[in-house]
This record gives sequence, structure tokens and C-alpha cells, in this order.
Amino acid sequence: MRLFLISIFAFFLSNSMNGQGCCSGGSGSPIAGGASQGVLLDREMEIAANYQYISTNKFYKKDALSASQFDNFNSNYMYLRWAYGISKDLTMSIESGYFLNKKLIGLNKRDTTYSSGISDLIIFPHYNIYNRTTENKRTEITLGMGYKIPLGKHDDSTVVYTNPKTGKKYYTISPPAVQPTNGSHDFIFYAFLFRGYPLVKTRFFLNSFYVKKGWNSLGEKYGDYASLGLFAGKTFFNKIGITVQLKGEWTSKMQAAKDIDLLAFYNIDIAATGSRKVFIVPQISFNLKSVILYLTNEIPIYQYLNGVQVGSRHQITAGLAYRFYTAKAQ
Repeated sequence: MRLFLISIFAFFLSNSMNGQGCCSGGSGSPIAGGASQGVLLDREMEIAANYQYISTNKFYKKDALSASQFDNFNSNYMYLRWAYGISKDLTMSIESGYFLNKKLIGLNKRDTTYSSGISDLIIFPHYNIYNRTTENKRTEITLGMGYKIPLGKHDDSTVVYTNPKTGKKYYTISPPAVQPTNGSHDFIFYAFLFRGYPLVKTRFFLNSFYVKKGWNSLGEKYGDYASLGLFAGKTFFNKIGITVQLKGEWTSKMQAAKDIDLLAFYNIDIAATGSRKVFIVPQISFNLKSVILYLTNEIPIYQYLNGVQVGSRHQITAGLAYRFYTAKAQ
């Protein structure tokens, strides 16, 4: 069970590259793919880090491929998570991340736009409301509610013209896809249900996320996000964990504040925002005593995007987690 709890949370905080406007970002869950986790033991601490690589160049109109509007989008993201078991039922986690780069390469490798920097801070308590263990099975239900605070820039700009005589530079707001954060304060609602069969080292579980997005200072409100993940996993040789997730995602359309024209101001077409997606996510993990190493690959199998938007393609996550007790558990 402890191997399971550590190894399956391979999807952490980030601004997932879900379609939200032609080439926008920050549209999905701030917890990349949805973290599957229950609670820690009393006075148990967890420190975790991961690296996430995202790359895509596929555009969709509804559920069909469309002509590309740029050559490639890619990002490299580092994520940190600290969690502590306040009691056997309540765990508090603090999570944040840093983009090493977010890069948008225009058609024919022109007009490359990029940025880097810190993203968001998430304060995320979760509480175990039901936990029953028998000789043959274990059942757990955990609920959580988090709050996302933007730390990085959401209004970074790019030079679009330099006057050759005066040297004066003219700037425009960079596309949302390359902003380190969407700039809004968001609420995160979370539910986790687990059923494990320890005698055969097999488990089934699901999680559900709903992210209620707020407004940012540019008068943008990114679409609310919901996801449901169904998991099946098994442990081999007490060290190797194999888990497969079927995940569905829904993102609503963006909204603009009164008197804000997102198309004119920021080149965002509201009609080309919002999506529905389905993914298969295989994961392998290795248990090295108190340390877990893991690798995941998020593979899209269905995408329906409103208007014409960039779709999902490659999302690979690799990381580690370390757990230890700060005092003898009570």
C-alpha cells in the first residue's frame, strides 16, 4: 500500500498544454494530469520532485487534424512538492514549479517566442473521510480542496519591432502558451477513491478534479477544468509498480471582462477555446527503500477542440519521491 501511495502520484503541478485558444496555455489543471494520492501517516513527511517535458505541433478543428499555425511548442518544467501528515487523516501539501523554458516556434522557424520563470504556488490539504482494511482488501476515500496563487508573470511581452533609426523597441503581450502562469487565483476540488487487494498486490482507484478558474489582471478568465481518471495497478517483486490510467478531461471556453476584446488585445479567439480529451497514461515505478523513481507518458487517444486549436501530443514526466518520519508515528 505504501508503495502504491508513493508511486502513483507521478502527475504534479503544471500548466498543462491543453487547447485553450489557438496557442494559449494554463488552461487545464494546475496539477498536471491529476495527482492520485490519499493521505500520509501521522507525522510522515514527503518531499518530491519531477521533470516534465511537453511538445506538440498538431492542430485540430473539432476532432480532425488541421493546418499547423506554428512549427512547434515545447516546455521543460521542474516541479517540487512538500507534504506533511498533520494527523492520520489530514495531510497538508505545498506545491510549486519553475519553467526552465516555454518556447513557441513560428512557421518556418520564424518569430520564436519564449519565456522562463516560476509558475504558481498551491496550498492543498486533503482529508481521509473513510478508511477500512480487512485481510483481503482495503478501501479509502479522500477529499481535498486547494488554492492556487500565481507567482510568475502572466503579462510578459515580446519585442515585435525595432525602429532601425531610433532603436526604439515596440512590444506586444506574449501568447498565453509561453506565459509561466495564467495569472488567476483558482480553487481546486479533489476526490480520490481506492480499492486495493494486498494479497495479490493489485489495486484499482479513481480520482476527480475540478478547477474553478478566477480572473487575471488582463481581463481574462481561462475555462474551468474537470478531469476523471480511472487507474489499475500491480506491484511485481515488491519493487516494480505498473499502473495504467484512462483519463478524461473537459475544459470550458474562456471569458473576457467587460470592454475587453481578447482577439484585438491579445490575439485570442474565444470561439477557439475549450476542449474534450481522452488519454491513456502508462506508468512504471521503482521502489528503492524510501525513494520511488517513476516515469509516465501521457498519450492522447481522442481530442475534440472548439474552433482551431493546438492539440496534445507528447507529455513525459520523470521524477522521484522520498518519504520519512519526523517522529515516531502515534
